[in-house]
Amino acid sequence: MPTTVAPFAGLTESRYSHLLARCRECGVPFYDDAGVAEQLQRVLLASDFAYDCFSRDPALMAPDALMLMSDPRPADARVYQLDATERDEARQMSALRRFRKREALRLIWRDVNGLDEVADTLAGSSTLAETCIELALRYAEAHLGARHGSPRDSAGKAQRLVVLGLGKLGGGELNFSSDVDLILAYAENGQTDGARVVDNETFFARVGQQMVKLLAEVTADGYVYRVDLRLRPFGHSGRVALSFAAMEQYYQREGRNWERYAWIKARPVAGDLGAGKRLTETLRPFVYRRYLDYTAFAGLREMKALIDAEVARKDLTDNLKLGPGGIREVEFIVQLLQMIRGGREPSLRVRGLLPALAACEQLGLFDRARAAQLRQSYLFLRRVENRLQMLRDEQTHALPGDADLVGRIARALDFPDADAFGRALTVERAIVAEEFRQLLAPLTPETHSPTPDSWITLWRAIDADGNGDTTAALEAAGFVPGEPVREALVGLARSPSVRVMAASSRERFDRLMPQLLQAAAATRVPAACLERLVRLLHAIVRRAAYLVLLDEQPGARRRLIALFADSAWLAERVIAHPLLLDDLFDPRLEQVPVDRRAIEGEIARRVATLDEADAEAEIEVLQELKHSLGFRLGLAFLARRADAVQTARRMAVLAESIIAAVLAQAERDAIRQHGRMPGHATDGSGLGIVGYGSLGAAELGFASDLDLVFLYDESLGQAESDGPRPLDGQRYFARIAQRVVHLLTTLTRAGRLYEVDVRLRPDGGKGLLVTSVQGFADYQRERAWTWEHQALVRSRFLAGDPQLALRFDQARSAVLGQPRQPSEVLRHVADMRARWRAERDRSNAVELDLKQGAGALLDIEFLLQALVLAHAADHRELLASSDSGGLIRAAAKLGLFDEPQATQLLAAHACLLERALTCTLDARPRIAPRDDALDEATTVVLEVAHSVGLAVR
Repeated sequence: MPTTVAPFAGLTESRYSHLLARCRECGVPFYDDAGVAEQLQRVLLASDFAYDCFSRDPALMAPDALMLMSDPRPADARVYQLDATERDEARQMSALRRFRKREALRLIWRDVNGLDEVADTLAGSSTLAETCIELALRYAEAHLGARHGSPRDSAGKAQRLVVLGLGKLGGGELNFSSDVDLILAYAENGQTDGARVVDNETFFARVGQQMVKLLAEVTADGYVYRVDLRLRPFGHSGRVALSFAAMEQYYQREGRNWERYAWIKARPVAGDLGAGKRLTETLRPFVYRRYLDYTAFAGLREMKALIDAEVARKDLTDNLKLGPGGIREVEFIVQLLQMIRGGREPSLRVRGLLPALAACEQLGLFDRARAAQLRQSYLFLRRVENRLQMLRDEQTHALPGDADLVGRIARALDFPDADAFGRALTVERAIVAEEFRQLLAPLTPETHSPTPDSWITLWRAIDADGNGDTTAALEAAGFVPGEPVREALVGLARSPSVRVMAASSRERFDRLMPQLLQAAAATRVPAACLERLVRLLHAIVRRAAYLVLLDEQPGARRRLIALFADSAWLAERVIAHPLLLDDLFDPRLEQVPVDRRAIEGEIARRVATLDEADAEAEIEVLQELKHSLGFRLGLAFLARRADAVQTARRMAVLAESIIAAVLAQAERDAIRQHGRMPGHATDGSGLGIVGYGSLGAAELGFASDLDLVFLYDESLGQAESDGPRPLDGQRYFARIAQRVVHLLTTLTRAGRLYEVDVRLRPDGGKGLLVTSVQGFADYQRERAWTWEHQALVRSRFLAGDPQLALRFDQARSAVLGQPRQPSEVLRHVADMRARWRAERDRSNAVELDLKQGAGALLDIEFLLQALVLAHAADHRELLASSDSGGLIRAAAKLGLFDEPQATQLLAAHACLLERALTCTLDARPRIAPRDDALDEATTVVLEVAHSVGLAVR
């Protein structure tokens, strides 16, 4: 319960007595039971405005009026109190002002007495404004409609004005006493259908002007809201209301950074809300860029400079909104993250500050403690701001100079005195100021040594004519051979994208290029690094955001240079998909979801943001996520934050998650077109996907394709789906499988998910794409070759019907667990290995084929497959794993080789896998120079194989 108002008891008692007297004078009954007297006195302490309203109109303290104070519902629940059919302008204006006054008193009463939280007060203030705007709009529409008729579009459909709220109104967090920032728009040009025809633009402009008059004109009853239309296109000189087409054209051609910030919170608040939502969706690309938008830094820098100038000019240091550590700085902190990342993170496209802060926390942009502290500071500042405005219903953000008034505010905020209040305010503002200081750090270019003149001169010479002299200069700088590098640089300088650059962008580009030359020259592979950078610049040179970042942030530039020097494959990924730069520069770079649940949760979160079922958009989301997570896994491996075995397993988990999402989409498509199969209304569809090879063994490489086999429930083979275009079971499941393969391999602007190989199905390329589980089991038991049983060892169920997963595991166990003569198995496997090595091994005296070479990865696979086939009949534990590490540990536990051999074999496998992944990252074939570590690994593999009787060589 709020504290008493004892320090100002004389003031409150005097005011309270005066109001009681006014009630008696006017014959208004006043009941002070249920704590009403104490609550009223708290209001009288906090608000001169409330005291003045009650004094002028004692009916506001009548029993029914005081009941309003306990009503938690916002203002739109009482809109019935206004006569929507009123056609007299003066009476309508008076009614609106009385309505706003009553609702404003309710907000003060509930806030001061602790009946509402700060967020409730802000939301209530916003709803009150929206309600009044809608009422004023309806009156203006009816008034002008009687003269001109209804505005129509080209199809003859009636239109309404769209009123967009920006700023705190748009965010649903309006101050108690605030003006409202509005933009007026309409869907389509046309004419009205009345006796006095006017074009739609004229009609809506007049409607908007009358609406503003109803709200903002000062009468004997005051005003409802001050209305600001200056945020509209072209400001004061712009048209009052614009068509959607004109709005879109303006923001595409003329839109400035500050307007993008303003539109973060834009929201339809009155009129045609559906059309307003369509407009905001249309303009979303203007606000949120598809890539991480580092130009937002420049926009924030400009706005902050203007604000700081105003603060200095008007001495607003103590201003709660604009001063250091003020509300505006909290907004900048959150909105900058929204601007930078909102194009890639749909959850950031929320309008209110608190929801946006929560989204930032959920995405890891703030840790929990920082987010909680910033939230607390913001709510404290907004609470104080509201109390300042509730004092006299003034749009003020500065504490009054009168010490008694500050003391009253402090006491009403439950502080013992003004000093305690001042200390608390200082603490909260210091917290915000420090957070903002950390945010501003990347806004100021890092201090670093200027680029030496020699690099600037070299770039200018290349840009000017790029003749043979520059080739020699490039080679002298370390770029050998120099001629290809010179040609690449000249091609970039003369490319259309560079030639048509705006002057400011060209200046930045010419400042950046010498820095890149100098940095590339310092790497271990100057020519290769620079050639990759040039190719990247061709792809991003029109994206000012990336040029800004690379020019102003040496740290980001160093990270890019290091990557392009150290990993050809990752560099190629970035060149092909420049969106991956966002991951490279993301401070959360090391936060990579690595288990299937986390990845599937991220997939679900991103797909849920799509407006409607859109197969192509969903696949693009999956492609971007797959590229992003795969890229991050590559960076983690390159930086040795994850070893080879961990990385390969995580790549496999990523592929499994993608396959499950694609299968779900393919099944939805099939259900929409062909219905469901009998008995599968809610559970699995009757189809499952099995992974073979490196995917089945959870040892997937960075560029591996996927070996997939599709299985279905044979009991549904002859059944028929129940949709509008029914199919028999076999064709139904074949259609889903074909769709899965298509979605996994289709090429969009975001790239491709995976290459897919389905040749490991029964009968290979001659067999059907889908096989029944029973048919699969029969084939494996009766017709499969030994090598197919070997392949089955490295297989596992990935996605689909849970019942099929059980049946596949049973079939796999039955086939692999058949009694076999160990010596025959070992002989067959050794013969197969010898044939493969003769055909495929690229090793020589100085280089080792990391997959096919003697003692390399394939020998480990064959060794483990032989052990499973030879001993699984007696040791079913061997069937529990499909990965090399699990099989090695299981074999050692069963005594098929001893623990020291197992330890050495695990180390050899990790060594060989690490070298293979490194080759991929360096865009080289998996052939490595022989060295002591490789020789030791391959020797261990061959010795263990020979010790169990597998004669590989």
